Amino acid sequence: METTLDSPPASAATEVTSPKKVEQTEVGNYFVSNYPPFSFWKPDQVHVVEDVLQRPAPADIPLGVYFHIPFCRKRCHFCYFKVYTDKNAGEIKAYIDAGMREMESLASQLYLKGRKAHFVYFGGGTPSYLSVPQLKDLTNRMKDLVPWDEAEEVAFEAEPGTLNETKLTGIREVGVTRLSLGVENFDDHILETNGRAHRSGEIGKAYNFARSLGFEHINIDLIAGMMNETEANWKVCVAKAIEMQPDAVTIYQMEVPYNTTMYRQMKEEGKVTAPVADWQTKRDWVSYAFDEFQKAGYTVTSAYTVVKDPKRIKFVYRDALWEGADLLSCGVASFGHLSGVHYQNQADVGPYMQAVDAGNLPIFRAYETTADDRFVREFILKLKLGRSEYGYYVAKFGEDPKQRFGPQLERLAQEGFATLDAEGVTLTRDGLLQVDRLLHDFFLPQHRQFERYT
Repeated sequence: METTLDSPPASAATEVTSPKKVEQTEVGNYFVSNYPPFSFWKPDQVHVVEDVLQRPAPADIPLGVYFHIPFCRKRCHFCYFKVYTDKNAGEIKAYIDAGMREMESLASQLYLKGRKAHFVYFGGGTPSYLSVPQLKDLTNRMKDLVPWDEAEEVAFEAEPGTLNETKLTGIREVGVTRLSLGVENFDDHILETNGRAHRSGEIGKAYNFARSLGFEHINIDLIAGMMNETEANWKVCVAKAIEMQPDAVTIYQMEVPYNTTMYRQMKEEGKVTAPVADWQTKRDWVSYAFDEFQKAGYTVTSAYTVVKDPKRIKFVYRDALWEGADLLSCGVASFGHLSGVHYQNQADVGPYMQAVDAGNLPIFRAYETTADDRFVREFILKLKLGRSEYGYYVAKFGEDPKQRFGPQLERLAQEGFATLDAEGVTLTRDGLLQVDRLLHDFFLPQHRQFERYT
């Protein structure tokens, strides 16, 4: 879904030079992925999801489907997602069966019955860990429950080392349109020390064959500031990514959340600062990457993405969710959203399977948003695109961000993070590179104190 904002790309942001200071990377998850923060989602609101499911299906809200595949060959040292590296084929089949029983139960409810998917997303873990027979079994059963024939995007995360010609052909045959390769870095030593399972030689092989199969959208992920990474290495990574000419590149700045092996080692050694690049270094490296990609004809379309052809390449999953789409989400620890209600499933496979086996929805916690929550949520998430026009929010929510957030917007401008005009706000490059840190100023007062690791 293309954003309805009639705005210049983030690459049009004004360059502002700010004083450099050392901000060491400390433990915590700074990336703002949703609103309100997860720590406000509670078990006592699970019943609200059940109430929503009894309502008639809406005519004007697009529906997405997410399935979480929590299996990996190896756990990365910076990974905080729910993943398992020790499951055999029988256990994987049992998990898929449970996920399909969960989806069947949800899809039969009044709110979801008969609706088709506008977008589909397979996340993990490592979706490409599945064998082709496992993948075809899963997707055929999913299509029977929520048809995909009108889906605008079917996105699939993949680890390069799990891909070969047979696997990639199978992924293409099940209808995947957006393949996202978790490259992260091109240096074997850095991949090894950060716990990645793949090696550099597997990246090119996987990418080249995927390109030959005609995937509509191939994205590669990079991470700036990994353990042992240097400026020289980062520049090589950027050059190699440009040489590949993917349709899009997503660039993250390295974090060290609490439930990671890297944090556990820090705790054992009594360290507060993580063994990764400081924040200003990471911002400088991402800025360098943006500049190089722009020279190569790419457009910066958000705080994390560069796109080769913005008219053709869209991030449907991201944009639809940021604009309030429904998300039927299944699998252990997965996050969903129905009619303004956020929910998350049980975070461990044991309780998840037990709930499904008992015929219950495996939801652990939920949050019913208010109209105010939804206005704030959309404004802050879409600010990551680099430009927000006030008229969009007036038309959709009946409230003008310029009036609501006047002091916050003025602070952004005064500190060199944004430029303001009569129609909207444009983040500067400096603001774009640290937007997640800046978004907290727009939170409702009751949501400004929360744990970064929940």
